Amino acid sequence: MKKNNSKIKVVAASVCGPMHKYRKLPCQDYFKHSSQGRNFVAVVSDGAGSAKYGKIGAKTVCDTLVDLLSNCTFDEVKNKVQHAISVARDKLIRHRLNRSKSCDGIMDFSATVIGVACCRGKGIFFHIGDGAGIALKGNDYEAFVASRPENGNFSCETFFYTMDDWRDSLRFTSFEQADTIFLMSDGLTNFAFSPDYKRIERGFIAPINEFLRETPSKNKAVRALNNTLNTPQAKKLNSDDKTLLWAKI
Repeated sequence: MKKNNSKIKVVAASVCGPMHKYRKLPCQDYFKHSSQGRNFVAVVSDGAGSAKYGKIGAKTVCDTLVDLLSNCTFDEVKNKVQHAISVARDKLIRHRLNRSKSCDGIMDFSATVIGVACCRGKGIFFHIGDGAGIALKGNDYEAFVASRPENGNFSCETFFYTMDDWRDSLRFTSFEQADTIFLMSDGLTNFAFSPDYKRIERGFIAPINEFLRETPSKNKAVRALNNTLNTPQAKKLNSDDKTLLWAKI
């Protein structure tokens, strides 16, 4: 049974990092969301800078997850996430730019995944690699639930849904009664959290949350969010692409 979650407000923006602009490369982040079905679903994916077709990999997994999660029952979400990622991988195996038409070839489309599904007061983050998700209730910036980044042995090394062992890196984090969601790519995690990821950087999160919550014009909110992500200070602190998706649920 379909349900239109029309009261959900979403504001999202992606900006190209200075490093990509200097190399004349496009932003390789991608986001998608839907409030038209049984569940509210949102996904952010960061195409790997080292991958030739990272943006395609990011778009493919976002589109597939939103399509397949929007109308499943909430109890099915975990299984549907795994199925959707398998479907996205199959799409990349068959993609015209994958000349080998094999699993080895999909590493050219490498991307991370951070997403959320929410229904009737319940929510769950699903996550592979870096980037982060935050669930808040009201103005309590201390009692938050977060899906934190996962890196490898080195800070610049992370995990992608295109890896053969992607299931080992897939994480789920449940929460209840949250009314605000943040999803972000890796270019913003050092703005949003303390270095140990135990605390939210309230000076970054709170002003964005309060402005977006109180601004009735979506166009104005998107422009303001773009400007925030694209300030000279933001570029200096992190040269990566930056994506932030905010949802009032």
